[in-house]
Amino acid sequence: MSDTGQAQRIEDVVEGCLAGAVAGTASERIIEWVDTDAAGHQHNSVIMRFVEAAESKLFRELELPDYFPIAPRVRQEVDYKAKLFFGQRVTTVLRIDRLGEKSLSFSFKVFGHEHEGRAIVEAASGKFVTACVLLGAQSSAPWPDNVRRAILGG
Repeated sequence: MSDTGQAQRIEDVVEGCLAGAVAGTASERIIEWVDTDAAGHQHNSVIMRFVEAAESKLFRELELPDYFPIAPRVRQEVDYKAKLFFGQRVTTVLRIDRLGEKSLSFSFKVFGHEHEGRAIVEAASGKFVTACVLLGAQSSAPWPDNVRRAILGG
């Protein structure tokens, strides 16, 4: 399949994943040698690094650089479904599923592009939750108005 055909298929997958999201984005990376383990495929930790890169991209797109200092993770889960290999292109799709008063619920999927005869594959999926903990605070608080507006697109 041509690169154009593959890109279109990945774009369709991304579009489907983002449908109905409060907000979301997709990020493309390549599996580097440092991302692999002794078995020759991705190390389990690389998935969350890719997800965190997509999260950073999303909050840059939303023009919310102050999100990270006030948004610790309070829950995280990952389901590993397929291997990714050195040199393989990968697309991570991240979506905000719910904006709560004091928390954000995210979901993600990581797709490996066609590679060395292998078809496009969903390599991992998962969820995580962040809470709003304002600087200097010890417990959660409501999201600031600018965060809510940016996420909701208004």
